[in-house]
Amino acid sequence: QVQLVESGGGLVQAGGSLRLSCAASRRTFSTSVMRWYRQAPEKEREFVAQINWSGSTYYTDSVKGRFTISRDDAKNTVYLQMNSLKPEDTAIYYCNLVWGSDDYWGQGTQVTVSS
Repeated sequence: QVQLVESGGGLVQAGGSLRLSCAASRRTFSTSVMRWYRQAPEKEREFVAQINWSGSTYYTDSVKGRFTISRDDAKNTVYLQMNSLKPEDTAIYYCNLVWGSDDYWGQGTQVTVSS
């Protein structure tokens, strides 16, 4: 069983920054696709960012230019650097690991942005 442990969430004022981390307990981390999703209150879970094994990245339009996803394969960790945060970024952020047909989720970390 793969464990994904997120950290780094918290309360920040609009315009501030946070860095989320997600540590994975999986030997094949370096060949896994890593994603961040978020779910705001009373809304559907939505895709935020993805990084694949080659380092290619993808972002949802609302975070482009503000968020950066990166990975450290030596530490089995993926990061989400979030800058210029807005109140609408408030959500629980989830880490997701995909390797072939395997799909794992972390328990989430709360990010709250005050106006």
